[in-house]
Amino acid sequence: MARADAPGVAYAVVDKGEMYSGERGEVLLGSGRKVTADTPFRLGSISKSFTAMAVLQLVEAGKVDLDAGISQYLEMFSGRPAGAVTVRQLLSHTSGYSTLQGNDAYKDKTGTGGDLSRQVERIAQWTPAHAPGVQWDYSNANYQILGALIEAASGRDYASYIETEILEPIGMDESFVADGGRYESIAVGHRPWFGMKRAYKDNRTHRVTAPAGGVIASASDTARYIAVMMNGEDDVISADSKAEMMRPASDASPYYGLGWALDATNGTVFHSGTSPGTETLAMLMPAERKGVVVLVNAGSGMGFGETANLLNGVSTRALGLDYAEYPGRLSRQALFGAFVLSPVLFAVGMIVAGLRRSGLRAKSGIFGAFSVWFPLIIMLGLAWTAIHLIPRLFGVSLETLGVYSPDLALALVFTAATGVMWAVFRLAVFYTGRSDAG
Repeated sequence: MARADAPGVAYAVVDKGEMYSGERGEVLLGSGRKVTADTPFRLGSISKSFTAMAVLQLVEAGKVDLDAGISQYLEMFSGRPAGAVTVRQLLSHTSGYSTLQGNDAYKDKTGTGGDLSRQVERIAQWTPAHAPGVQWDYSNANYQILGALIEAASGRDYASYIETEILEPIGMDESFVADGGRYESIAVGHRPWFGMKRAYKDNRTHRVTAPAGGVIASASDTARYIAVMMNGEDDVISADSKAEMMRPASDASPYYGLGWALDATNGTVFHSGTSPGTETLAMLMPAERKGVVVLVNAGSGMGFGETANLLNGVSTRALGLDYAEYPGRLSRQALFGAFVLSPVLFAVGMIVAGLRRSGLRAKSGIFGAFSVWFPLIIMLGLAWTAIHLIPRLFGVSLETLGVYSPDLALALVFTAATGVMWAVFRLAVFYTGRSDAG
């Protein structure tokens, strides 16, 4: 927890139907409000498994066919590029929608029941980045579409369906689904801020992201859920459907089932989750009926305050697996430090250029012009890398990166801006007052 700089953590373990839990820290840093095993956390993408379970309920009810095209259920996809994408392909992230498309920032969040359908109408107009069924590419867009499918097939809104048909039957009494409201009971997320953690003030929930990441649950309740996933019984869904969720969905998806990721090396089924300022992990060993869920109200920094070792450490110890520390921390710290220090160095560079302006103005000929113009080309390339390329390496836009890692996003913006300013300043010094240089 100290290395993760995490205000609080809650965990719960299932072992052949028996459960135990533990917790440390605070709901909000400095508040004195203790985290408990019943404190609700935003589960993030663990929520996808709930959406998948709901779809399989509708399959068992004869209302949905896993291998039917989505346009059969959602008219907005008729005649659209993704109209033939099947429900199974959406569940297994082989639809062709990319990670970047799935992380598209949706700004029209009214908090009303139409938010999800409006977003899915936007998605229906997109052309998937890949052909369907060809390759695996994790995308939130898939599960937003599936949320709209659940609403169309059931005649109910997503939140009420999940709460009524899954949470309540399992006994997840401290849990609910994002519905656009604000809830003070939720563990407050803390985002990285230059080696520290800063509380995320906006605790509003959003309907539009609910099917991909909007289930809000306590550690104890999530343990009840994974116990049901491993009990081998027909209850909220059949045992056969549970087994189908936890095996490879297709040749294009060897490491992902229906709402769950798979690791054949140790027989685990798992899903992680990331919300602004909150990170989670659920890991199951179905063959042994053992499982664990770990919830942390802190988002990872880049090399500083990373939560991966905390999440993996608790889960591997609970399941008796070998623990391996997440590698490369020093290199990530160095890269982050470079982006933080670069604006300072560029500012110093402008001061130096001003103080040594006579030498700069004395440059002449082709090589002299090249020496002052070439840095601008390099700095424009650096700006493109910082503003465009690096966020996309994370599968997000710069705006979305700012929601999860505001310190990194700010450092990238200042690096891009000051680098270009330094190069332009040198040009201005070179071309002004040259008549006085001699």
